[in-house]
Amino acid sequence: MDAIQIKHLEDQRKFQTEIEEKKGFVEYLQVGKRIIFTHTEVDPALEGQGIASQLARHALEYAREKEFEVMPLCPYIAGYIKRHPEYRPLVMKGVNIG
Repeated sequence: MDAIQIKHLEDQRKFQTEIEEKKGFVEYLQVGKRIIFTHTEVDPALEGQGIASQLARHALEYAREKEFEVMPLCPYIAGYIKRHPEYRPLVMKGVNIG
């Protein structure tokens, strides 16, 4: 899948994309210089197209740019970090993602 357009909806605390009226998003909480990723969801019609991966990468790049510590409570984000070790330095000390 080509790169998708991802919007940062700060008031809703999420990164979101919409393709043909179907949505995918990553939700988060922000506490000081810590960002807690809580949920990732992609419409079933968009599954298997790499949408969740692009959302995860975008969210983690945002965290890197803002110098946030990451707490990946969302299993998808934790798994993404596990598969992409370049993001491990962002993970908050004491958090084990495997």
